[in-house]
Amino acid sequence: MRPIKNIHGDKAPHWVGDGFYVKTLINHLDDNPHFNYSHTDPFLLFDYGKPTTFDPNPNYKTQPHGVGQHPHKGFETVTIAYEGEVSHADSVGGQGIIQKGDVQWMTAGRGIMHEEFHSEAFGQCGGVFSMVQLWVNLPSAHKLTDPNYQSIKRQICLSLS
Repeated sequence: MRPIKNIHGDKAPHWVGDGFYVKTLINHLDDNPHFNYSHTDPFLLFDYGKPTTFDPNPNYKTQPHGVGQHPHKGFETVTIAYEGEVSHADSVGGQGIIQKGDVQWMTAGRGIMHEEFHSEAFGQCGGVFSMVQLWVNLPSAHKLTDPNYQSIKRQICLSLS
């Protein structure tokens, strides 16, 4: 167990793209001069998306809510959908939709481009969306590993608990 080293000030929630309203609880890029990454290592970022209601999006086909293609390298992202659905597609052919209780685990490794949007079904119907995303730093020996995407369904998670 680690002792509490520091408590950082309360930061306001913000939008990631136009589909994820999050509060960042850990951020290795924090501009706070008192932030020491070694206190959270190997965790780079932790975003909590509180329950947010989205209206049906009649323009889903051309303007889905989410984050367009962007790069990652040297770490993994772990996303858990509490409510709503997230659609993922990446530059190495990984794709999938995670629903309530599912986990998306993406290894960026030597580099990957990916995008995340509300799923088509969720976008068209609207509803409450809530999630968390954790970025986990890869050890130096694994930073150049091949990128990978896994969608772990809720039923599998429940059977492991």
